Amino acid sequence: MTDRPRNIIVILADDLGYGDLGCDGGAIIRTPNLDRMAAEGTRLSDFYASANVCTPSRAGLLTGRYAIRLGLAEQVIQASETRGLPTSEWTIPKALKATHATALIGKWHLGHTGDHWPPTVHGFDVFKGLPYSHDMQPLAHCEKVGDGPLTERPADFARLTQTFFHDALAFAEENRDRPFFVLLALTAPHVPLVRNDDVPLDSPGGAYGDVVEEIDRNVGTLLDRLKALGLDEDTLVVFTSDNGPWFEGSSGPFRDRKGGAGWDGGYRVPCILRQPGVVPAGQTRNAIASNLDFLPTFAALTGVSLPADLELDGKDLTRVIFDAADSPHEAIVLFDNARVAAIRTQDWKYVVRSYFRTFDIPLGRFNYPLLFDIARDPGENYSVASLHPAVTAELKGRTEAAQAFYEPMTKAFPPYVRPAAADWHPD
Repeated sequence: MTDRPRNIIVILADDLGYGDLGCDGGAIIRTPNLDRMAAEGTRLSDFYASANVCTPSRAGLLTGRYAIRLGLAEQVIQASETRGLPTSEWTIPKALKATHATALIGKWHLGHTGDHWPPTVHGFDVFKGLPYSHDMQPLAHCEKVGDGPLTERPADFARLTQTFFHDALAFAEENRDRPFFVLLALTAPHVPLVRNDDVPLDSPGGAYGDVVEEIDRNVGTLLDRLKALGLDEDTLVVFTSDNGPWFEGSSGPFRDRKGGAGWDGGYRVPCILRQPGVVPAGQTRNAIASNLDFLPTFAALTGVSLPADLELDGKDLTRVIFDAADSPHEAIVLFDNARVAAIRTQDWKYVVRSYFRTFDIPLGRFNYPLLFDIARDPGENYSVASLHPAVTAELKGRTEAAQAFYEPMTKAFPPYVRPAAADWHPD
């Protein structure tokens, strides 16, 4: 390893489930390269996306702040909308821009009009990818490099994963002599599931398994290429997902799926970190953590100073990763749209919102406290509120404090108006 600031590549899958990877207990889809990445690095077992759907989770990842602070907590940005990530926000590429070349390769989905667009206004030197999910129209594969023009071409659905990895590796190679940061934001395995005939895989997991196995194969290619370029020991590679699985995929032992109110299946996602000779190999950390933590952690790892007045929800995870320290979080707040849905502490989970048929149910209205012992019952099947009244009271208080602090922030932004039915997609 050289003494320059480390390179960072974050591979962000779209709608990948916790239980889809072998290293996290998956037994159907073949993920040998991601399993190798976990064996050669550190796995965070209790890692949460900052929202249970796409836009707010990505906003949290880039800014270290819950999306409710940014006006992006409600649903996901639609093709007909004008919402977007405020340019005033401090993002990972803005923080690293003075020392690193920065690129977004893949899906953006944080605003495609006006001041929010393109992603280069948020600190990226290079953008090559899609404005939003690949099930939304009109869709184009966009490209903007530096001060050059924004260009568009038709999106080749079947080869998006292949193209995104190719472009990310090309960027790494072009910047091999200086530090770089890449957010490699995949569109897979989000529906529609389109197999790449260039890579016949015949996964036991069907079409979903094929697109996940293609991701895995490309991860292996990326790791091998970094080694061939002499960048392996200088590059932190992180693999995670923006939220839990949707119609297919496995949420592992956890309850519910993407968009599923306060249950872990919508938020709990894989997180693997690998940098040979630097990140401990073959380790698992169970400290609670979140994609909100990437900004402060990457700043600490690269020696970058953040503004003193920047109010973050994320925490620096360096001591968790390198020293197996306890989580810097006392609790992680889980939002369903702009409402607090649950509170997770290291040992407990307190759920206050769920769904039944077409009803969004605030459980507190029915005096029905749901407290789960996460170590004994990760599936959140049996509430132990009656057995632990003191813990229940404490987490009820934490929940009410979070509601009082965060939920009024929605008033600082125009009210969310769902687009007309013809223009609206669930994600």
